[in-house]
Amino acid sequence: MSQFTPISALAGGALIGLAVSLFLLAYGRIAGISGVFGGLFDSSADDKGLRLTFLAGLVIAGLVARVVYPSAVAAGDRSLIVAAVAGLIVGVGTQLGNGCTSGHGVCGVSRMSRRSIIATLTFIATGMLTVAAVRMFGGGAS
Repeated sequence: MSQFTPISALAGGALIGLAVSLFLLAYGRIAGISGVFGGLFDSSADDKGLRLTFLAGLVIAGLVARVVYPSAVAAGDRSLIVAAVAGLIVGVGTQLGNGCTSGHGVCGVSRMSRRSIIATLTFIATGMLTVAAVRMFGGGAS
């Protein structure tokens, strides 16, 4: 079990905030992952190169982190099929919620978007209820 380290959490949050701010200033776009990814399938989007570069950067950063600091990136213990189905379910959820946690929680809240604040509060409440239900009814380590 990992322990919370406030310094690394603060540094990570600051880097995320800096990255999304620079992306917004440089490209005038919100750095919400579901929106960036979804735009790849939009035939009218004229910025597919930017989107692909952004997503490639996420994958490359994860691979570099895995090499440089392997214990920071947990290995998955589920099959590829389970991961793919879970990814599809998350994708449907982000469409229903008009964005993902990164778009709403990081970018939207910082812009004081009412919709994003409500969405983020909903994410947090749902997570809390899920943890409580799993602990109450079993099915997970506490």
